[in-house]
Parts: sequence; structure tokens; C-alpha cells
Amino acid sequence: MKNNLILGFAAISMLFSCSSDDTSDIYITDNSVTNNNNGGGTTDPETIFLSGTYTQDLILDANNTYKVNGSLIMANGTTLEIPAGMTIEALASGANVYVAISQGAKIIANGTADSPIVFTSDASSPSAGDWGGLILLGKAPINSVTGSSTSTSEIASLPFGGTDEADDSGIIRYVRVEYSGGAADGQSENNGFSFYGVGNGTVLEYIQAFEGKDDGIEFFGGTVNASYISVVNAQDDSIDWTEGYTGTIMNAYVKHGANHDKGIEADGYNTDFSNAAGYYSKPTVTNLTIIGQGSASGNEAIRLRAGTQGIFNNVLIEGFEEGFDLDGDAGDNPTGAGVLSGDLHVTNVTFTDVLLNLKNDTGETFTEADFISGIGTGTGTDYATWGASWTVE
Repeated sequence: MKNNLILGFAAISMLFSCSSDDTSDIYITDNSVTNNNNGGGTTDPETIFLSGTYTQDLILDANNTYKVNGSLIMANGTTLEIPAGMTIEALASGANVYVAISQGAKIIANGTADSPIVFTSDASSPSAGDWGGLILLGKAPINSVTGSSTSTSEIASLPFGGTDEADDSGIIRYVRVEYSGGAADGQSENNGFSFYGVGNGTVLEYIQAFEGKDDGIEFFGGTVNASYISVVNAQDDSIDWTEGYTGTIMNAYVKHGANHDKGIEADGYNTDFSNAAGYYSKPTVTNLTIIGQGSASGNEAIRLRAGTQGIFNNVLIEGFEEGFDLDGDAGDNPTGAGVLSGDLHVTNVTFTDVLLNLKNDTGETFTEADFISGIGTGTGTDYATWGASWTVE
């Protein structure tokens, strides 16, 4: 799933000044910057098109309107700054339209509950998969490589991974990504939010993926901590992790629409590669609610596989045939070994309209009580308190 995209860096026209009486334009093409004071580009002072690779900071002006019309990549050493309350539209043209924050770059998207930042489709009738999504790439550890080596992202083939657990890719707070997940081919698809080797110096708070074609939020290794996250109507998995993700997820809300897959699908390592670094994903997940389409829908709330570990506490699962499905074997995918060692465990969980609490396909022998304690005592996250004012359903 490492298909390379050919990045055609489209011309980007943006206002050089926020003043309405200055018509100077900056054009960035193939990483070069030139001033053009004689026209020949976009003359509408209210709509600014963004794409290509930026080698300078990009600070958006709340007085302007911005539209992403291709791959927008922030290069190493640059910062993308977005004011609270801004809505950024993306051309409804599939996977080649996305925003990527490279290793060494930062995004400062610091919205508020009253003024969230929204990335959405420009279509008059938007739908899942209209555009790509938001991608962050950091220098935190991943288990598909060792030491300072890097891997490359599924979309755009950008490097990620390293040794800096505290790597800082910026701030994403009160940000919603809508109608994302455009597919590059039959295997490579964008998510709403893709976090590749992102470090725990990055702030992720109050983020929502809404109506995405692929996963809502996916962690490819890294150590970043995420809190107050919402995924509604993801057509694939809502929350996904792989490649040795070891951060924390606190206060997460998942709600399935008519088209969906798992609430959480979690891998200890990416089975397309070896577990080079020799460790498995092990996040801590606290205050989790997953709402499905009912026990007759025939799917699982949480699938744990490929040796993933993890500590879950205070979980509410409603409307699934299976609550937890554990897959793997005693060899390269020792998911069951995590249960036996105590590295994969659930405390305080309530199942409502769930036919089977646990399905064990790991090849290891253990009881439900070895994996789950405190059945009937989970309350999940208090979504009405923290999510009502800025999310959509």
C-alpha cells in the first residue's frame, strides 16, 4: 500500500497583501517564488487557490477565502497557520487534493468551540471521498524501521518516523475534516486525519472526522496523544492504528452511519512490512463510546490484531454483533500473548445490544475475564458535554 503519487505542483495564486488596494500576487510553481504585479493570475481578491509545495510559511488571512485545488505540501521548516473560524474548501477531485505537513513543518490550527476550523468539499452536494484529507508527518518512532530510518506515507510518499518521541508538528484544536477519503487507486486511500510518526509534542484536541470514505483517524506509529476526538459516518474504520503507535487516546466518540466497518481496527505492526523495531502498538484508550447500527448489523466494534497491545478503560459499546474481536496467532501476530501478559486489557466496559462480548481468534487460550474486568460499569465519554457545540452528526 505504498503506491507513489506523481505530484504535479499546480500554480498557486495568493494575495501578497491583505490590503484590498494592493493587487500584487505571489505565484509558487515547482518550489520557486516570483512576484507578479502585472496580472495574468487570479484577480478575485476573495478567493485564493492553494496547491504545490510551500518552502515559506503560509499564514492565512481571516478576510480571505481559500480553496485547496491540488496537493498542498508544507516543506520542512515551514508553518501553516489557520485562524479560528475559517472554512477551507477543497476541490472535489479525489485523492490528489489534500493538505500535508511534512517532517519538520508545523500546522497551527487553533480553533475554538465557538469558532472551529473546517476543511470541507467545495461540491454543491458534497459526499464522502470528494477530496483527500489532512496529513501530518513527524519524526517520532515507528516499528517498521529502526533508529533514524524513515518510511514513506501511503499518499504522496513523504518520509516519516525517527527517534524523537517529543517531536512537535504543531497544534490542531477544534478542527473538523469533512467528506474526505478520496482513493488514489484500489489500495491507497486518504483518511480524514492521517498521523504518520507524529510526536507527543504535537497538540491534538477536539478534532472530528465527518462523512469520510476511508478511515476517520489513523495513527501510523508515533507517540502523539489525542483527546476529545469524534468520528461520525466513516465508511471504513473510524479509528485505526498500526506501526507501533504508543500514544494516548482520551475521550473518543464514534458513531456509525449506514456504510461503515469497525469502530476501531488496531494493528501491532503494519503486516505489509516486518516488525523491524521489535515492539508493538500499545496505546492507552480512556473514555470511549462506540455507537453502531444494532446487533443485527453483523460487524465488530473493535478488532485487535497483528500483536497489538493496549489498555482500555471506561468503554461503552452499543449496537454490534461483536464487541471485541481478537485476531492473530502465536507466531508473528501474538495478539493473544498481550492478553496473557496483561499488556492488552479492558477495564470497566458496558455492552448494550451486543451479542458477543469477545471473540478469540488468536490461537491462545484465555477467558473473557482474563481480558475484560468490570462489565457493566463503563459509561464511555460524555460527548454531550464536550462535543455538542462544534461537531456535526
